Amino acid sequence: MNTFLISLFTAATLSAPTPSIAPATIDAYVRGAVESTGLPGVSVVVTHNGQVVHAAGYGHDSEGHAVTQNTPMRVASVSKSFTAMAVMTLVERGKIDLDGPLAAQLPGFRMADPRAAKITVRQLLNQTSGLSDTTVDIAAVENATSLADYTSRLADSELRADPGTHWEYCNVNYDLAARLVEVASGQRFGDYLRDRVFGPLGMKSSAVSDQVVKPADGYNSIFGAWLPRPELSGFLNDSGSGGVITTAADMGRWLIAQTGDGRPLVKRQSLDVMHTPIKTRDYGMGWGVDQDTGLLTHSGNLFTYNAVEAISPKTGYGFAVMANGAALTDDTYAIMEGLAALSEGRSPETPGGDRQLYELVLGAIAVVAAGLGAMGVLRARRWAARRPRRPWLRLVPLLLPAVVLAAYPDLISFLMNGRAVTWAQLTYFAAPLSIMLLVTALAGMVATVTRICVLCKLTRYTN
Repeated sequence: MNTFLISLFTAATLSAPTPSIAPATIDAYVRGAVESTGLPGVSVVVTHNGQVVHAAGYGHDSEGHAVTQNTPMRVASVSKSFTAMAVMTLVERGKIDLDGPLAAQLPGFRMADPRAAKITVRQLLNQTSGLSDTTVDIAAVENATSLADYTSRLADSELRADPGTHWEYCNVNYDLAARLVEVASGQRFGDYLRDRVFGPLGMKSSAVSDQVVKPADGYNSIFGAWLPRPELSGFLNDSGSGGVITTAADMGRWLIAQTGDGRPLVKRQSLDVMHTPIKTRDYGMGWGVDQDTGLLTHSGNLFTYNAVEAISPKTGYGFAVMANGAALTDDTYAIMEGLAALSEGRSPETPGGDRQLYELVLGAIAVVAAGLGAMGVLRARRWAARRPRRPWLRLVPLLLPAVVLAAYPDLISFLMNGRAVTWAQLTYFAAPLSIMLLVTALAGMVATVTRICVLCKLTRYTN
């Protein structure tokens, strides 16, 4: 999709009749979705033609309060679209050169890789800078105390690819962009967003610091039960990659601006630049294109929150769905797709069931593994008495789960295309999978150790 197609979609929106969704229809659908998914709390907003069609909250927060359209929630990587907007306001003011080298505009930015001198601001926002979780010490930058500190911690890192040649999703791109906003504007990133983005749109309950807007703790799903947990610590306050805290009511104002209605923050040309994907990937600047639906979207996933925003070039509708719970599946995206279907006059599918099924299966595997491990211990003497051939080789299958557990973070990182994953993170949204692997590994190890001990005793006795 290019700028011409976006303009074509805009023209089609103006000429073709767009189905009108009644707020009651949206409400009924979301209530059914919340019930079927079991999410603890959800807030939703739908916009069209510069108006909020429906904004509401469902369920409860971690303190037992009802979720409303004014409940603050973290939106994780949805924040990237806000960071891109902040950068583009400064590009239009002549404070940032979009195609100029980052190093020339950001004092304090240096890397061990000389190719970093060629990274442009546009490449940061397009995620084509060459930065990668695989070559940056993510643990070090996550412990940063400010965006300036964050930037300085990249000094020993390298790039994975030449700038502009390879797309790879990496939060570092947007945290560097946020630091550039600070340098170019002379303000803290959060203050600039307040003055130039949140403020002009009337987003009074939005910020990039939990010291300004306090979100309630979210939840993790563990074998079907939602347990309240504090968000995992890390570099969140003032983060350009995932720091935004906002409400459904405020997201309505944001979506209206993104569809070109309401008060403009930037020229239409700049809006199109952010929405238009690069040639090699369906990603623009904090927005991507869903090839199945044609929606411009961006999702966000933290460890106790999920969120998604979307706008439809075809109908002009905007959608945002936020949930204060995180699990192995993200139901906010499915709810958003259902809302998009309603906006096009189609019958939406009711999401739900996958999380419960997956966690039930994982729980069953853990129970079976524990049972087999106990049986292996109880029958260790009988197994040793049979004097199995190559006994050590026959113990290998019992140790395979332990091998998988040892490599667990690396395996998940590989499945996530190289994104850095830590043990602490795997105790949050992936808790059921982590528990299953731990139980399975321990069961195999206990059975193995018991069999070895019994076999050694029996061997000494018979000799």
